[in-house]
Amino acid sequence: MLRKWAFRSVFAYLLLGLSLYLYLFYLADTSLPELFKGSSADPETFMNQRELMLSEEYSTIRNLLFFLSTPYEWLFYFLILIFGVSRAFENWAKKTTKIRILQTAIYLFWLSLVSFIAIFPLQFISYNLSTLYNISTQTFSAWMKDELTDFWVNYVTMFIIVGVLYYLIRKFPKRWWLAAWALSVPFTIFLMFIQPVVIDPLYNDFYTLKDKELEAKILDLADRAHIPAEHVFEVNMSEKTNALNAYVTGVGSNSRIVLWDTTLEQLTDDEILFVMAHEMAHYVEKHIYIGIGIYLLLSFFGLLIAAKLMNRIANRHGKLFNITSPASISSLPLFLLITSMLMFAVSPLSNFISRYQETRADRYAIELTEDKEAAITAFQKLSKVGLSQVNPPLLVKIFRYGHPTMLERLIMLEEYDLGEKESPSIENQSEE
Repeated sequence: MLRKWAFRSVFAYLLLGLSLYLYLFYLADTSLPELFKGSSADPETFMNQRELMLSEEYSTIRNLLFFLSTPYEWLFYFLILIFGVSRAFENWAKKTTKIRILQTAIYLFWLSLVSFIAIFPLQFISYNLSTLYNISTQTFSAWMKDELTDFWVNYVTMFIIVGVLYYLIRKFPKRWWLAAWALSVPFTIFLMFIQPVVIDPLYNDFYTLKDKELEAKILDLADRAHIPAEHVFEVNMSEKTNALNAYVTGVGSNSRIVLWDTTLEQLTDDEILFVMAHEMAHYVEKHIYIGIGIYLLLSFFGLLIAAKLMNRIANRHGKLFNITSPASISSLPLFLLITSMLMFAVSPLSNFISRYQETRADRYAIELTEDKEAAITAFQKLSKVGLSQVNPPLLVKIFRYGHPTMLERLIMLEEYDLGEKESPSIENQSEE
């Protein structure tokens, strides 16, 4: 029976992989519509033939890895459940100590270790691919250091979450999901608050922008947008990647606008000001807080569904999954399997919302800087350096893209009329 279920699940995964391969490499259309040939969105206007070829190859392989990695995670959780590996870890923990919190720590360590080993091949393929296409500049030892840091950061975070979660399941068998959701509100905000000052520095060095003339320009831009910023931070990403990026992180007094040093090296000041204006838009339009609100709304229904499914599976298929009760910590892979599936199922909606916010930020940035040329060349360079597809396949856009495609962004900028602003005048916004 177990061999039959294992064979079916592995076969389904391989069939899915083959289908995705055929779709991405042979069926998906990534060509530029004839209407946009010769426009600023036409990659042939800012990439040479070799770069065009490499961007298609790299993006297609990355997309395939993306679609394979999540089902691979589901397959892993399913197999360790039906083969009793999770149950064995729980029994091992119980034989080691009678203290429940230590049992959780021991169980979670072995589960995390096996997960790390199982997922490592895909992680290594992704790293190797980035190195091969000159996206990553990181040595293998430095990359492994980050992977091990990830392991321990995730382990500590999961230890706190899992310890509290299973206490709630035992304490409130019927309403644990509601209690877990209520506690997730302050915990999520706390994690976002400490992210810039505790977690991010574990991976990179952050410091105030060295170019004080550029910093003054950015702070002047922030003042025009009524953002109380005192510093702009840069991070030394060049030792890891050639890609370009900037982002807003944190909440409250720990909010930061961060520039990668690669962005500083490869973009002009005007292009950087547009990128910074885009990031400022997320602050002005409160996208971070809206994102928290959406996450909490989705997690409310996600935990409710997960609770009902766990109870049903434990009652009807407990023998197959080696689960005696949802309160047993050996049911954790089932919880992770269900929540991962739910997150993937809802990703088209969350990505759609994210793309809308990013479009709003692009519009805000062009209104604030009034420099369409710098905006267009900035996006062209982002696409060129990152070897990203200008017009990715539809399924990739729906499930993977939290930003509009480069085709959509560049055409929007090219057609944008600064004389007809959609949002209220930036200069007339009230201070936050």
